Amino acid sequence: MAGRTNAPGQSVSQRLLAVLDCFDVAHPALTLTEVATRSGLPISTARRLINELRDWGGLERLDDGRYRIGIRLWTIGSLAPQQRGLREAALPYMHDLFQATQENIQLTVLEDTHALCIEKISSTKAVPTRTHIGGRLPLHATGVGKAILAFSGEELLSSITRAGLARMTPYTIIQPGRLAATLAEVRKSGVAYSHEEMTLGAVSVAAPVVGLDGRVHAALGIVAHSRSAVDRLAPAVRTAALGIARWIS
Repeated sequence: MAGRTNAPGQSVSQRLLAVLDCFDVAHPALTLTEVATRSGLPISTARRLINELRDWGGLERLDDGRYRIGIRLWTIGSLAPQQRGLREAALPYMHDLFQATQENIQLTVLEDTHALCIEKISSTKAVPTRTHIGGRLPLHATGVGKAILAFSGEELLSSITRAGLARMTPYTIIQPGRLAATLAEVRKSGVAYSHEEMTLGAVSVAAPVVGLDGRVHAALGIVAHSRSAVDRLAPAVRTAALGIARWIS
C-alpha cells in the first residue's frame, strides 16, 4: 500500500502526487476505490483529482473502469537526462549481448535503496523473471543490485542491512557479514553474481557502469536459467559495461 494519509494542511500538489504514487509495477491499473484507499484520500477528493489528471493526460481510464498512468506522464518521464543518456549509450551493447545469449539483459540504476530497471531486452526463450521496466529490485539479492551496492559506499550498505535483508528464496544472502564479504569480491573482480537468490531457477551476472569520476552510474546484467554457466558470460558483461561507461563519461 502506498501509505499516504489525508493529513491536515496537505497541499493540492501533495494530494495529486499521492494519487500518482498509488501506481507501481505491481499495481499498474487501479479502481477509484483502490486509489482512495492507497492514497488515504476521501473518495470525493480522489475522484476529483483523478478527473483532473485524466483531463490533463496523466491518467487514462480503461474500459473496465480502472485507471492507469497516461501517455503524457510517460513522455515527460522519458526526458529524464540520466535515464535517456544511459539508455542511448547502453542499448547497442545490450542488443549485442542479447544476440549472443538470447537471455534477459537488464540495465538498472540506483533509486533510494533499490535497483530501478530502466531498460530490458528479452525473448520468449529467456527464463521468466520478475523484472519489468520501471520495476525495483532488491540490492542484496540480484546481480545488478550487488554491482551497484559494491561501489556505492558503506552508508548505503549500512542502511539496507539496518532495515533487514529480506529472504527472497532459500539462497538469498541475509547475513550482513556474508553480504559484505561478497561485495568485497565484487569490487576485486568487477563482476557480481546472484545464484537463485531472487528467483528460483534463475541466475545472473552483472557489472557496474563506473564513470571516470569513480561514481557508479548503473549496472548491466544478464539473467539466465540456473543451469547456465554465468561465469562464462562475465567477460562479455564486464566489457559491455566498460563500453557504456566510456560513452557517458
